[in-house]
Amino acid sequence: MVVPLFLGAMINTFSPGILEIGSFTTALFKEGTTVLIALFFISVGSQINFKTALPSIEKGAVLMLSKFGVAVAVGLCVAFLTPDGNLWGLLPLAVIAAMSNSSGSLFVALTSQFGSKTDKGSISVLSVNDGPFLTMIALGAAGLADFPLMTLLAAIFPMILGFLLGNLSEIARNFLAPGEKLIIPFAGFAIGAGIDFGELLRSGLIGVLLGLMTLVFSGTATILAVYLWHRIRRHPKSTRNVVAGAAESAVAGNAIATPAAIAAIDPALQAIQAEATAQIATAVVVTTFITPFLVAYVARKQKKFGVAPAAEDALFEGKLEKQSEPATEDSPTTHLSPDRELAVERD
Repeated sequence: MVVPLFLGAMINTFSPGILEIGSFTTALFKEGTTVLIALFFISVGSQINFKTALPSIEKGAVLMLSKFGVAVAVGLCVAFLTPDGNLWGLLPLAVIAAMSNSSGSLFVALTSQFGSKTDKGSISVLSVNDGPFLTMIALGAAGLADFPLMTLLAAIFPMILGFLLGNLSEIARNFLAPGEKLIIPFAGFAIGAGIDFGELLRSGLIGVLLGLMTLVFSGTATILAVYLWHRIRRHPKSTRNVVAGAAESAVAGNAIATPAAIAAIDPALQAIQAEATAQIATAVVVTTFITPFLVAYVARKQKKFGVAPAAEDALFEGKLEKQSEPATEDSPTTHLSPDRELAVERD
């Protein structure tokens, strides 16, 4: 994911004309993000078992609410607890827009490589924070806009279609399975082709600060939220996978367009639109390159403690059983029934 993304950003920054020669080259490498992610959603959806659909929805809701809650809290603190209503030039609009929007394409790519099936499936709920809708609510402008229900449906329909195909036909599920890995490098390059390193110079250290704040505050909140969800649901220790929380720490590329959308509704914000846009764009660049390393670190760390995404998949698919008594630190947390042991080994 990272290497193709970095190459795409390098070419877009220093020689963008290479990707704008037209025809199939431009369609795939410059403008192909939407189509590639849609295909990726179909492949991901086809691998979600019906039994894991509810946990995916629960996890997605936990991630969305925790990320949005932190964004609102930090943004309002900047607006009301700082002398000029901004922190060293960091605007509340930029804070809320950046921290409340998650990078869906990066999220599905990272959870596909490091996470579980419920991690990938949770994107169906996380699509709600894809765009300016939650930012409008946080800024008190929700009454000026309708809930984009059709836009939301359009965003998650490919995953729903894949889910139906995969659960209705084992042949379709097996056919679509390779798409999860095959599409990742192409999608990564296309995402990178939309990043310009020059944005780092436009907003300077303020945009970098916003990116780091998003990583620290959003990443910490979402990781803790997923862990608490596991604890509340009394999932076995080996299944308390928090990769999705780390993958939710990035800023979405489409958050760059949020200030313009908000300013179109509230003209009073037009004066700060350009500055907020530059700050968010820099935060996108910063988090896009750091989040994959954070996810890899979390994945390695939890593996040392015996936590595995595969164990979480096995739990929700009924191949791993909970203990009837609460687990202690020194007691085993899970056990396999004899007739299911071989199936889990194969998985």
